[in-house]
Amino acid sequence: MYIKKILIGIVIIGLAVAAYIAYFVYGAMLKPNTAFNNDEAYLLIPTHANYSEVRGQLEPLLIDIDKFDALAEQKKYTTNVKAGRYIIKKGMSNNDIINTIRSQNKPIRIAFNNQETLAKLAGRIASQIEADSVSLIKAMTDKTFLSKNGFTKKTALGMYVPNSYEVYWNTSAETFRDKMLKEYDRFWNASRLAKAKQLNLTPDEVMTLASIVHEESKQASEQPRIAGVYLNRIRIGMPLQADPTIRYAAYQLPNYDGEIIKRVLNVHKEIDSPYNTYKYLGLPPGLIAMPDVSAIDAVLNAEKHDYFYFVADAKNIGFHKFSKTLSQHNANARAYHSYLNSQNIYN
Repeated sequence: MYIKKILIGIVIIGLAVAAYIAYFVYGAMLKPNTAFNNDEAYLLIPTHANYSEVRGQLEPLLIDIDKFDALAEQKKYTTNVKAGRYIIKKGMSNNDIINTIRSQNKPIRIAFNNQETLAKLAGRIASQIEADSVSLIKAMTDKTFLSKNGFTKKTALGMYVPNSYEVYWNTSAETFRDKMLKEYDRFWNASRLAKAKQLNLTPDEVMTLASIVHEESKQASEQPRIAGVYLNRIRIGMPLQADPTIRYAAYQLPNYDGEIIKRVLNVHKEIDSPYNTYKYLGLPPGLIAMPDVSAIDAVLNAEKHDYFYFVADAKNIGFHKFSKTLSQHNANARAYHSYLNSQNIYN
């Protein structure tokens, strides 16, 4: 009888322990533990973050942070934090959350275009991924990297083809740069390389000319015609005489800092700079801005024609008038200058 009571007691204790374990497993592992009302919440865990930093982000998202702590400790997550961007879904259990932030780093899509300099590009990218602008510009201008891959600081901007790309939020500056080199090599496929060769231009030169074309016109429909004008000038040894290069040259000088040049004047054309295409023949030494893909392909597929001149069309703002002779061009230019005067634009 005594032994029977002992056995019953053991069974009762066993059941109690089992019930406690089941309660713990359900409460700590399987019970929904999210406190937010949206369908999803995002967690950005920085590189080298510790568990305390992760906990700080999770606490406002969870009903019971203590139970999460207990399970995180048991599953050894507290000493094995993974950087990245993670999506926590409404109704997830602690077990689901830990499994998610341990192994389901979600990529993001970043985008950039029309960045005038590497510094501005670095700032744009830094607003989208973990790497800061300082580390990005350092990676982008690394002399060893540029030399190894055939770029200079003046042509390096051309390596970044504007588009949207999928990367991980915690991508390092060097990893981002290396990915962009792969995308650049993919962009310059056999077809584009063959077209550049037919024009007797290198990819760097195509990008430089495309940057001028893009600054001349944002209208994709007329970019091939503008590209054709510049290629005609190059062919006969005529200076490019591209106003956007004059503006670029001026903006490098301290006395033009903060100014916006709306009208290129003779004084601007006297600036001594390799980017002054009124003074120096051929293409400038590098890009003056980041061209759209439309402008790059406009150069590679330039319109074949006999135009050597163009000027903004006062009657169709955003577009241009093209001419074959200097006399025609001068007449078109006078009309545009009259329009600028009527708008009180003198510099």
